[in-house]
Amino acid sequence: MTATPATPLLDTVDTPEDLRKLAPGQLRALADELRAEMISAVGTTGGHLGSGLGVVELTVAIHYVFNTPQDRLVWDVGHQAYPHKILTGRRDRIRTLRQGGGLSGFTKRSESDYDAFGTAHSSTSISAALGFALANQMRGLPGKGIAVIGDGAMSAGMAYEAMNNAKPAGNRLVVILNDNDMSIAPPVGGLSAYLARLVSSRPFLGLRDIARRLSRRLPEPLHRAAKKTDEFARGMAMGGTLFEELGFYYVGPIDGHNIDQLVPILENVRDAAEGPCLIHVVTQKGKGYAPAEAAADKYHGVQKFDVITGQQVKPVATAPAYQNVFGETLAWLANDDPRICAITAAMPSGTGVDKFATAHPDRSFDVGIAEQHAVTFAAGLAAEGMRPFCAIYSTFLQRAYDQVVHDVAIQNLPVRFAIDRAGLVGADGATHAGSFDVTYLASLPNMVVMAAADEAELVHMTYTAALHDSGPIAFRYPRGNGTGVPLPEVPQQLEIGKGRVVRHGTKVAILSLGTRLAEALKAADQLEAKGLSTTVADLRFAKPLDTDLIRHLMATHEVVVTVEEGSIGGLGAHVLTMASDEGLTDAGLKIRTLRLPDVFQDHDSPDKQYDAAGLNAAGIVDSVLKALRHNSAGVEEARA
Repeated sequence: MTATPATPLLDTVDTPEDLRKLAPGQLRALADELRAEMISAVGTTGGHLGSGLGVVELTVAIHYVFNTPQDRLVWDVGHQAYPHKILTGRRDRIRTLRQGGGLSGFTKRSESDYDAFGTAHSSTSISAALGFALANQMRGLPGKGIAVIGDGAMSAGMAYEAMNNAKPAGNRLVVILNDNDMSIAPPVGGLSAYLARLVSSRPFLGLRDIARRLSRRLPEPLHRAAKKTDEFARGMAMGGTLFEELGFYYVGPIDGHNIDQLVPILENVRDAAEGPCLIHVVTQKGKGYAPAEAAADKYHGVQKFDVITGQQVKPVATAPAYQNVFGETLAWLANDDPRICAITAAMPSGTGVDKFATAHPDRSFDVGIAEQHAVTFAAGLAAEGMRPFCAIYSTFLQRAYDQVVHDVAIQNLPVRFAIDRAGLVGADGATHAGSFDVTYLASLPNMVVMAAADEAELVHMTYTAALHDSGPIAFRYPRGNGTGVPLPEVPQQLEIGKGRVVRHGTKVAILSLGTRLAEALKAADQLEAKGLSTTVADLRFAKPLDTDLIRHLMATHEVVVTVEEGSIGGLGAHVLTMASDEGLTDAGLKIRTLRLPDVFQDHDSPDKQYDAAGLNAAGIVDSVLKALRHNSAGVEEARA
């Protein structure tokens, strides 16, 4: 007789409730199947790979031991939560990850009850988990708050702000520090060395734990005395551990890939009567998949790939990536200007600062996931006469807005903000979209705000920013590759607040800011085919506006349309305010503003996102035609 193949364990697990029915001895096999399923899924969709591979065993152990979703599990950043999604009822949709209408690449409350908190920016997990823990405590309900935070995320001050306030939660708060010696870039700062020292101190910690257990059996006065002796010995031997000084009971470090070790330790923590606990788990990013283990970034983010070989299916680039154009231009400028320096917040390759760092390592600073520090650090450099470029993704610069206002703008310090990932970013979705930077920067006194229409313009704007010493200046550019225009051999210093006309017409004027210029030119072609002579202007500056150019176009055209890759309150709002202040609409001029819709757009391809927003040639043409029909109707009505 032919033996019937055993049913894969993963096929029997749809939710953590099913997982808890397994015997402990089955968990190793389940983890292996889960890792294989994740590799297959990400090979199909692309996405974040290495971080999820590193927490497969940890994910299994957490859901096996804790009563999720009653116990609220918060994954910091959330990009490592793919195994979590597979185990929480979403395996049948896992191959829709980051696709339009599919699963988010991060945790999302609207997606599952098991996604307790939406996370895509780092270092928020402990604060959120503390909120869950104390809410249940105050309501007299069961339920812990469990935060899984990576060592890279521990470079942000918010994590310590939360830990400093965690004591009232008692044993309802569990923090799991996933120490994989790597976030996206290699870890920086003192914390990395501190974690290494904790590892080396394990023998002493083991002895101390034994002493603690023994002391609890003593009468209360002797117990108190023993506790003081323990604290004194700890201080003598280690100078006190940071986490315990913050009120946490520290456990670790432990092997994050050893389920036989993880499960009993988590069970002990779950049932402990002590206060907040921090479990230090050591994992390997990319674990269990040789191509990821061998990669420098452990396959942090990947395109679709061949599971057997690990070969990624990358589109053929026809133009350089914007980030590389910036990094190489800045490095070239710094050859002749020793005052130029570059700062990034844990994104050296993502911002192109790695190109600068190769050429000028002594003037390149990766401060870790610490955008607030990055901005104020840049302000200090600028105040001392340096020319700092603070290269941060638009979505992450939001985290340092107070520093932009208080430490830079108010003091009118010449910090240069290179804002990467401006506009919509596709598969990363709403949490990573650069939708708001024009709005939140152009509202600030002293701030200059530029937007590059293509990679050649980015070269000019980088050069212009380097020479701008009279106050803060920002320039934004999108994710991905440029348009293929030739890069200038010699950069041009742009006149502050002056745009350019790239196409002349007489009836319709399209005022473009940023890389929608290509769609504006397509729209002009379509309008010309309908007999509507169209001017296209690349304003270059959202602040200060080119008021002379805008005034001229409003006086000589019947319809004016602004187009921008940003939210309400940006370029369109500033143009409307100018027109209102100067009474330019009194003669019947029709002004329309095209911008991102007032919603958080879900993940999809960038082209589909912009189509949905109406920020394409068809949307521009439709806006013009509606304005003209409205105008014609108004004339007919007046004549009647």
